[in-house]
Amino acid sequence: MLNNAIARSRQLRKNNEGGFTLIELLIVITVLGILAAIVVFGVGTFRQDATDTAKATSCKTVSTAAEAWNAKNGNYPATVQALVTAKYLKSLPDGMTTTTPIDGTTGLATGCTV
Repeated sequence: MLNNAIARSRQLRKNNEGGFTLIELLIVITVLGILAAIVVFGVGTFRQDATDTAKATSCKTVSTAAEAWNAKNGNYPATVQALVTAKYLKSLPDGMTTTTPIDGTTGLATGCTV
């Protein structure tokens, strides 16, 4: 009886070979790995672009606030903290500290080129 069940099981497996071979699985895994690598490198580029854009935006915000300070006081503030204290800025922009100096002739914070 057990022999009949084993034989019948083997016969069913031979007739119904619908699985994937090892080579097919390896090819699919390799293709998926290549696609994942492309996505990872692409996202890294977008992240750097986003960081650069955020820095430029912070610089432009500080520059605009410094120009408003200059229009009212006739000179530029010494640091970004002065703009925060006088409520020209709600808070310190990312990447800047309370001691980040502002150029007295251009109104740009140190490290900004905008």
